[in-house]
Amino acid sequence: MAGSGGVGSVRWGVLATGGIAASFTADLLEMADAQVIAVGSRRPESAERFAERFGIPRAYGGWKELAADDDIDVIYVATPHSAHRAAAGLCLEAGRAVLCEKPFTLDVRQAEELVDLARARGRFLMEAMWTYCDPVVRRMTELVHDGAIGEVRAVHADFGLPGPFDPDHRLRDPALGGGALLDLGVYPVSFAQLLLGEPDEVRAVGQLSPERVDVNTGLALGWDSGAVALLSCSITADTPMTAAVTGTAGRIEFPRGFFHPERFVLHRPGRDPEEITAADGLRAYQREAAEVMRCLRAGETESPLVPLDGTLAVMRTLDAARERLGVRYPEDRGGRGGQGV
Repeated sequence: MAGSGGVGSVRWGVLATGGIAASFTADLLEMADAQVIAVGSRRPESAERFAERFGIPRAYGGWKELAADDDIDVIYVATPHSAHRAAAGLCLEAGRAVLCEKPFTLDVRQAEELVDLARARGRFLMEAMWTYCDPVVRRMTELVHDGAIGEVRAVHADFGLPGPFDPDHRLRDPALGGGALLDLGVYPVSFAQLLLGEPDEVRAVGQLSPERVDVNTGLALGWDSGAVALLSCSITADTPMTAAVTGTAGRIEFPRGFFHPERFVLHRPGRDPEEITAADGLRAYQREAAEVMRCLRAGETESPLVPLDGTLAVMRTLDAARERLGVRYPEDRGGRGGQGV
């Protein structure tokens, strides 16, 4: 690896050319220890336009060609999540390290396949859950684990977009893993499980679109300890996008944008509220990239900030919620969507 031992830059490839790939690439190019040397798309013209836009030297008109480039240290997978299993698996099989966008896959079966493949090949794999890499969130977890608010009793979090989204939008397309739960609900669920681990009980209610994907969803998670999480997600309403963690000796409140926060407020009886910040000089996508590059230089195949077992636990919760909602994807009926190379 070019960046081994902290010398030189880590060489990135980008798989997909949509909006999130563009945002990630723009942030990555501002990092002194990173190079973006290749981009791949199923359409050569898309790869060429993306490469020209960002000054990337290599453009591949296929996933397989990108994955086969031995000069690449790590590939960022930014396809729709219906294609994550195929795209990330192809890269891992070719010997590349992978940072895969959230939600990690459509379901836990696909997630387990990727994790098993990475572990069998000794290759680095991480879900791009920027919340877990955020210094403010990391400071919050330290305080909670140190007992600053006592024993956690409840977590509240929501993430909703106002829409409306047309029937042909990816968020309403079952073939692309549409619905609020996987695209947005993954954030409240990941936030709750960061603090409490995998729940012992999952309940879900919601509204389904004519295409039978969830558009407005509420989750109630329960733990044998007595702790609960009340979470919601929507593609029909602009929710507050806030979060709160309540313990037996205080609470922590996050303002709008809890999934990549700049601050939170700690409330404890008999004390003034404390506003807490933690800055690292990086933007959200850069924090993900920095953790990936730190792991690669250290020879780690899994990130302690975004552990694969935690990713699998979140996928199990999302599976359980989707089952209760009655949302089914073509993949659930034995399909193998997103196989384009």
